[in-house]
Parts: sequence; structure tokens; C-alpha cells
Amino acid sequence: MTFLDQILSDVRNELSSTKARRTAADVRAMLADAPAPRDFHAALEGSFGLIAEIKERSPSVGPMRAENVAEAPGAYEESPVVRALSVLTNMQYFGMSIERLTEVRSRVTKPILRKDFMVDEYQVREARAFGADAILLMANVLDASRLAGFYDLARELGMEALFEVHTEEEISKLPRDASIVGINSRKFKSTTGFVGATGSSSKDFSLSLDTFDLADKLPQNALHVAESGLSIDNIGLVSERFDAALIGTSILRDPEGARNCLAKFESALNPALS
Repeated sequence: MTFLDQILSDVRNELSSTKARRTAADVRAMLADAPAPRDFHAALEGSFGLIAEIKERSPSVGPMRAENVAEAPGAYEESPVVRALSVLTNMQYFGMSIERLTEVRSRVTKPILRKDFMVDEYQVREARAFGADAILLMANVLDASRLAGFYDLARELGMEALFEVHTEEEISKLPRDASIVGINSRKFKSTTGFVGATGSSSKDFSLSLDTFDLADKLPQNALHVAESGLSIDNIGLVSERFDAALIGTSILRDPEGARNCLAKFESALNPALS
């Protein structure tokens, strides 16, 4: 069993509990009161920028720095290089919930991506009901039919989708009209490297940054996002080849705080801002 297999098994168990507590009918009723969607795609157009993440911990390295997590919404809202936010909504592996997404949304004006392991249409509607502007759709989790079906539903609800790939085979599964595609350097199908699931580590052993070399294979009519393993030290690897980078751990673990970390990104990506 790969680490991804274990995560998906746990996600489905957590989802069953959620559905028992909040039915599909409840979620559909909530949609009528959901805040209007913000334009995730438009936020990423133009110059290279960041999708900045909020999570309490990660299975790759363990807990984030609590001070940084608390500081993150305000820091992301203020930063000129942060175009959108990514909020994890998985409790077991990331210490977060869908309710946290609503709380973060109330504090920012930028679009928010619900980042989770989406395996059921229920989660797509739930994302919009709680205020998400976009969802993550993973091509190593969903087959081509469900990638397209979940995307159609997301757009029907006014959301965008970030499609995530790791291989050329996964790229070939994407809908023709996918408008935002990300390459994730994390090796989810490995059986090792996720030391943060049970402890804490200063080093991330679950990455393969060579995966970003697939950039030339991505659909040319889509915005391109680099995901995972990026920091101020290596942002130059992707800033010329991608439209945005999704970054969380390096900001949320920076010993100098989230704002100071973002200031370093601002200086590196646009010296005129420093």
C-alpha cells in the first residue's frame, strides 16, 4: 500500500462521518447562502505570484509553526506577491477542517482554493457551500471521467479547479478545457518519505523536484502552477516556467515569521517591491 492509498482510505472514512453529521441535502440547502465566488483564474493571470497555503501540519514534515499559522491570513492578504490562498480541509493529516476555510475567507479578499483529496461530488458542493472559490482535482486520485465530471460540477457552482499531475500519463487524462494545471513534486505513490505523519522533520524526504521538468508537456492554453517543495532558495527554478507557485511549508515554518518570509519572496520575485 502506498502512502496515497492509506490517505484515501482514511479520507473516505472521514467523509462517511461527515455525511452522517451533515447530509447531502443539508449541503445543497447551504449553497443558497454561500458567498459569491471570487475569480481564482483571474487572480493568477499576469505576473508570476504565489498561492499561499494554510495548514496546521503536514504528513511530510509534521507540525507547522503555530505563530506563522496564526499570522498567515493577514500576511497573505497584505502581500503583493500572494495572488490566492490554499486552505487544507483534511483533519487527520493536516489538522484542518472545512470550517477553517470559512473562517479564513472572512478575513481575506483573495480567492481561496479548497485543498483536499476530492473523491466524491459531495465534497465539491461542500466546498462551495463553505465559501471555496476553487477546488483541487488530483489526476492520481480520479480517473478521466470523474476529473471531467467534478470539473463540470465545480464550474456549474461558480468555482474553478486546479488540476494536479505528476506524470505524462496523468496529463493525458485531463479535460481538454482544463484552465489551470499544476505539477506536484511530491511522491504520493511512494511507501516512504512521509516522516511527518508520526513525527517532525526539518527535511522533506517526499519530494522529487525533477518532476517540474514536465512543464513543457502541460496544456499550453492553461495556467501552470508549481506545487510542493518550493522555498526562497529554489523559487527561481519555477518562476520563469510557471504562472504561479503553491507554497505553504516554507512560509509556515520560517523561524522569522510568515510576513518576513513573504518579504523575502517579494524581494526575490520583484526587486522593485523591496
